[in-house]
Amino acid sequence: MFLLYNIVLTLSAVFWLPWMWLRTRRRKEQPNWKERGGDYAIEPLPDAHRIWFHAVSVGEVVASLPILRELRDLLPGWEIALSVTTSSGHKTARERAAGLYDHLVYFPIDVARFQLAAMSRVRPKAVAIMETELWFNFLWAARACRARTLLVNGRIGDRSFGRSRWLRFFYRRLLAMLDRTLAQSERDAERLRALGAQGVEVMGNCKFDEALEGAAANPAELRAHYGIPKERRVVVVGSTRSELEESLVIEAIQAVGLHDLTVIHAPRHLERAPALASAVEQAFGQVALRSKGQTGDYLILDTYGELSGLYAIADVVVIGGGFDRLGGQNLIQPLACGKPVLHGPHMNNFADVTASALAAGASSVCSTAQELSASLKQLLDDPEEREKMGAAARELVKQNAGASRRYAEAIAAEATR
Repeated sequence: MFLLYNIVLTLSAVFWLPWMWLRTRRRKEQPNWKERGGDYAIEPLPDAHRIWFHAVSVGEVVASLPILRELRDLLPGWEIALSVTTSSGHKTARERAAGLYDHLVYFPIDVARFQLAAMSRVRPKAVAIMETELWFNFLWAARACRARTLLVNGRIGDRSFGRSRWLRFFYRRLLAMLDRTLAQSERDAERLRALGAQGVEVMGNCKFDEALEGAAANPAELRAHYGIPKERRVVVVGSTRSELEESLVIEAIQAVGLHDLTVIHAPRHLERAPALASAVEQAFGQVALRSKGQTGDYLILDTYGELSGLYAIADVVVIGGGFDRLGGQNLIQPLACGKPVLHGPHMNNFADVTASALAAGASSVCSTAQELSASLKQLLDDPEEREKMGAAARELVKQNAGASRRYAEAIAAEATR
């Protein structure tokens, strides 16, 4: 399988290399290409008390924070090398994970010699991989260097599972290189088993712990910082991902109106901010951009790392990714802040959390702009219903906390074998 994988990787390089280059060119910050080639400026440790923790981008970096804190507590004196794939993930790690790692690097392109070069420099005792970021040559290099390997907070979305089933023969070999496979839910565990994973353990979702940490923000201070008077109601729109979703949300808010209302709208990808700003200005005659330090009734959050804190000042939260068929975005953070959440019907990537939130009465599904505007009006005009949904949200998150410690204990146990 190693030989076959690398032959296919080499032959297909004419396609994936230009695609990778074009994607990175669209980013404001370019990756470190030396590190992407496995050239790390990390000195080998004589006693090799080091862990390699891999997160992909912003979401995985943020979700990993409580696990990294627990690791620091469990293994004082050990070094942690944190790797990311995207420049946005790198920026988030620098700003939010400072002190939780000793080395921050870009993940090597999955070419065997790149991975082996990087692994030989880091020389970890254990490698922990967040969620689904499994690469054949990376796991091969970890095994070659005798590092224990773990998948933590593992999950398999509907779309990924559908594609992966056609390549079961490959995933069986890939998953066999993991020493421990730790899943978020029984649903994820069943899918991992169906792809060939052995001994899958369910440990919960560490994003509940991360969300609880972010829920400690001071609403009054945030309102003052963003120039929002205390008497104004606030709707936070988190992580819309397409023009369809943006249009739907804008149409719904037009029906509600901006009288005594401030909207903070964060696109999932900052590249969409200019188009979103144009659409908002056309609809309302005004728009404010956070990147320019502006304030206004409709503020576009075109910056990194601020959205999770802003849920604390929301009266109602709208979560994107599910109005279009995109799998949904993370709704745990606003739930942890005790906020009622409105989202679309296509929340496949967060199916378990969404089902739990709906069952608890903490969230509601809106399929159209009309349904979204009706739900917004109802909640904005009914503080008792907002409080009821918010209390259900807080209790749901509280009941699901504690996974980060379990993941950290598993990583520490493998590292100290």
